[in-house]
Amino acid sequence: MPSYQPVDLSAVCNAGVDVLGEPPGRAPIGRVDLRGLPFLIGSEPPSATRCYLMPTAPVSVRIGRPAPRVIIAHRLLERDTPVAHPVGQTVAEYAFHLADGRVVHVPVRERFEIEIVHPPLWSRQPFLGVTDTSDYEQPRFAGDDWGEAGFRLTEHTRQAPVGYYLWCWENPHPQVPVERIEFIPTSARLIVAGITTSDVDEYPFVRTPARPVRLTPKDGRAGPLGIDVDRGVATSPQPLPGVEDDRVGWGTVGGTSRYALVAALPSATVAVRQGDEELARLRWADVERGPVDTGRVSVEVVENGRNWVHVTVVDDATGEPVPCRVHFSSAAGVPYQPHGHHQHVAQNLRSWHYDVGGDVRLGERTYAYIDGTCQGWLPRGDVIVDVARGFEYEPLRQTVRIEPGQRSLELRISRIADLAAEGWWSGDSHVHFLSTAGAQLEQLGEDLRVVNLLQSQWGSLFTNIEDFAGRPAVVDGGGYLTYVGQENRQHTLGHVVLWGLTEPVMPWCSDGPGEAELGGALDATLSDWADRTHAQGGTVVAAHFPNPNGEPAVLVATGRADAVEMAAYSDGATEEYYHYLNSGYRLPLVGGTDKMSSAVPVGLYRTYARVDGEFSYPAWCRAVRAGRTFLSGGPLVTLTVDGDGPGDTVHLAGPGTVRVHATVRSIFPLRCLEVVLNGEVVARAETDGGRQAEITTELRIGAHSWLACRAFGTDYHLDEWARRVFAHTSPVYVACGGDWAMADREGIRRIRALVEGARDYVRHTAARRPDHSTTHHHGEVDHLAWLERPFMEALRALDERGS
Repeated sequence: MPSYQPVDLSAVCNAGVDVLGEPPGRAPIGRVDLRGLPFLIGSEPPSATRCYLMPTAPVSVRIGRPAPRVIIAHRLLERDTPVAHPVGQTVAEYAFHLADGRVVHVPVRERFEIEIVHPPLWSRQPFLGVTDTSDYEQPRFAGDDWGEAGFRLTEHTRQAPVGYYLWCWENPHPQVPVERIEFIPTSARLIVAGITTSDVDEYPFVRTPARPVRLTPKDGRAGPLGIDVDRGVATSPQPLPGVEDDRVGWGTVGGTSRYALVAALPSATVAVRQGDEELARLRWADVERGPVDTGRVSVEVVENGRNWVHVTVVDDATGEPVPCRVHFSSAAGVPYQPHGHHQHVAQNLRSWHYDVGGDVRLGERTYAYIDGTCQGWLPRGDVIVDVARGFEYEPLRQTVRIEPGQRSLELRISRIADLAAEGWWSGDSHVHFLSTAGAQLEQLGEDLRVVNLLQSQWGSLFTNIEDFAGRPAVVDGGGYLTYVGQENRQHTLGHVVLWGLTEPVMPWCSDGPGEAELGGALDATLSDWADRTHAQGGTVVAAHFPNPNGEPAVLVATGRADAVEMAAYSDGATEEYYHYLNSGYRLPLVGGTDKMSSAVPVGLYRTYARVDGEFSYPAWCRAVRAGRTFLSGGPLVTLTVDGDGPGDTVHLAGPGTVRVHATVRSIFPLRCLEVVLNGEVVARAETDGGRQAEITTELRIGAHSWLACRAFGTDYHLDEWARRVFAHTSPVYVACGGDWAMADREGIRRIRALVEGARDYVRHTAARRPDHSTTHHHGEVDHLAWLERPFMEALRALDERGS
């Protein structure tokens, strides 16, 4: 049976581990596997004092067996005097004496067949040798050292030698046994640690690149799998797409199958496990010949070649390359993303503040943002392509055929709407951690006209400080804008988004973790931040309304909030919003993602603002403040009341009838379109999974009112928040006999309770710096009085409104 057989060197060993000049135990001795190959280093049991051959004169080692290949574990020892990298210097000669009397002399040269192991010389591996251990993966779910957290993202590491380098001699006369090997030193100190002969029909070190292998557990098994290879390497198995929830352009859930990349010798053993349970133990040569089904798991190589392909995605109407996001996979579901992009963002682990530019993951599918062109490997045969670009392009799912020799591919996507041409310009109110350049790449890929990229503080972490410029960054001739603003945050009182700043508003966060520093004090209020933003001509948005639900009530009651943001649909958020509207507050509604990881695309919840005249960042902000907006998590909605749209006021001399027209169109299946009057649904169109709906109706208005429309999809997005496919307009206000005004007593009572509770938190709970030893940023002596002032203003305003 072909095998690898170690040679016993114990009779000629003349040196121990002390000659290595390194801590004992680092270099393995005794019976060991090096790269999955068996060696006997010294004797068995091992002896630390006699385990190496250190030739000072010619020494012969008897082999006496057929040996088409001989693998030698050896190393140079440190020199007595420094020598400047004598690459190619012959340090010994190995003479292979064959059974027929022939002798093959091989010069052993520094940096070719042999090299120094310690101290490690970066990039100094022998040209013709390999390390004694294989490259390896970083720990999947934990690292050994907090300082290695960033390095952990590399996933894989090139292995340095532990004790030796391995070099393979190939017998030019493979049918002739090797009688002995003579080791003849010439100019340097070296040791020979072990010799193994091979009559296996393979080169003993892996020289074939990794190939994808599909692993499918049987008997309904689910959960993570592991894979180990003794004579090769394998990546951690990743989920393959499932079939139950696969959305064109917008992600997929994982199935029960996994795939891993495996590079191995034909004689290698591949072990598949689930937790501590081994499901299969296979020879790699058997897997390469075809699918292997053990009854507990099937294992199959799922690639038959690949091409380097240049891809162009063009707009079907213009024929020009168009920025977008793309995903490529084989028919088996294995991803083949453009070069420079991830197959799996952060290897399907959490990606808060990691891997946040250029890629996004929806469910188990990772997409690459491209400028309309990309290149990289694609498998030969059928390739499944997903292309998406925001909500105004029909996402593309196409199966293309990659033939041998093919080097280019063109894909085409089409618009279903062009809202900018209709005066509606999209934007994300709330994005974190991307660089300005990263934000621009992704907003182009999502056809998102405005990104509000926000610097902020997270305890001891300050983010995006280098991106702040006090002016918009412009791409595509001004058609796409990125403006770096701020999110100022407090864990109890609330978060506020500040747009259009020309200088930072500090302190960024306050009142302790997880927003400000440990042991922090309440140094600022949301109201103060709002006032300083307005003084710069900026815009103030209550973030992810209504939570944290404290001081946002003050912002609304005192007119400091220019808009409220919905980052995800919930019944509670809409109910809270409706209470404010019913209490007489004209509150524009905006959409934003609060993107903090690559599991959220920019603009997944977005704001559409109707700009009259030329588009610019100030014009877009003015449109938001005027309430000419709708938020969209997919559906594109329109609303008119007697011809007027969101933010407008329809004036009636008294009770009367208004004509309402609402529409929706969507790339996602829809459940319904609804018209809401003062928080109550008064008209509804069921869509049964269709993509469009329309409502035209007349409504009787008996008093001051507001109207809005909203649309619900049938699905939830596959981002990390599982946001609902949803859209909602800002209100159209209907004044019925005089200026518009509403004052719902229950709503005002609820708002007042929030203001009072937040004030009491300031008075009795929050930490404050003592006035006698502190000069505050506001310059006033009585800090508590300064903190309370906006709360007292809000209570007075509520009293006036409710009277």
